[in-house]
Amino acid sequence: MTTVLLDALVPIFVGLLLGYIAGRRGLMDNDNVHVRDLIVLVMNFAIPCALFSTLIRTSREDLEQQVPTVLMITLVFTVFYAASYLWARRSLKMSVSDASVLALTVGFPNSAAVALPLFATSYGSASTVTAALSIAVGAITISPLTVALLEADKQSQGTGISIQNVLRSFVRALARPVVWAPTFALIAAYFGVHLPGYADRTLMTLGSAATGSALILTGVVVSAQRFRFNRVIFWTTAAILLIQPIFALSMTLLFHMSRDHVRDITIISAIPGGFFGLVFGKSFDATPETASSGLIASYGAGWLTLALWMLVMAKYF
Repeated sequence: MTTVLLDALVPIFVGLLLGYIAGRRGLMDNDNVHVRDLIVLVMNFAIPCALFSTLIRTSREDLEQQVPTVLMITLVFTVFYAASYLWARRSLKMSVSDASVLALTVGFPNSAAVALPLFATSYGSASTVTAALSIAVGAITISPLTVALLEADKQSQGTGISIQNVLRSFVRALARPVVWAPTFALIAAYFGVHLPGYADRTLMTLGSAATGSALILTGVVVSAQRFRFNRVIFWTTAAILLIQPIFALSMTLLFHMSRDHVRDITIISAIPGGFFGLVFGKSFDATPETASSGLIASYGAGWLTLALWMLVMAKYF
């Protein structure tokens, strides 16, 4: 088991560390202007292609079997997104923009950079589909909601947002490749659409850059943020690494899900915070210190807590 953990986790955290060091030492510019090109590469090309090529090869039967898993992942992500948003607004007195960035950082684990390589190494191809679906769930639901809240708050200039503005912004957010690519892939897979060989290989080639570039991007984004540890950061980190996977484990057991689904959903929920929030927030000058410091702290402790969660799931489930 130790070898499996090392094979799965070391490459992930080395990639994150390289991105962080490159940003801190100036080997890669981590300011808003220069990091935008890397964001476009990852969010508009690499991840959409990786998601599309993975999901479209899934059979209708496998998709139907994954419906309970998708619903459970959606429940976990949305519950923690909503709870984090309300906590940020009511207790921390954050703006709508800052609260939405924090909520996405907590509610959407970094499945793009961590789940795909981790599951491929540790649990096989079937679990890779679950990992890809977890990215699709976050990309289709709470990610466009965050963009919608950011746009609506910017348009209101702090005077308050309306449901109509949020809905209009949500529709515009659906045009992002990271949102529509997995949606189209799921529809095509369900109806048995098969791509020509050259198209499939093209997507696989472009998507092969997803894991490495997402890891580097996460490290570079984190390197640009200030770090401060206090009680709020502690609870943010605990929510990401402990409370969310405990909630996921409890819900999967409550609904008597299969052993593999219990394991996969719990491990996904135990992954450190995602970079989507800070990436989206950069475009709207919304990078709250609580989100950035919580993200850094989750990676600092995440290598240990994720290994412990994997050991627990292997031993007891």
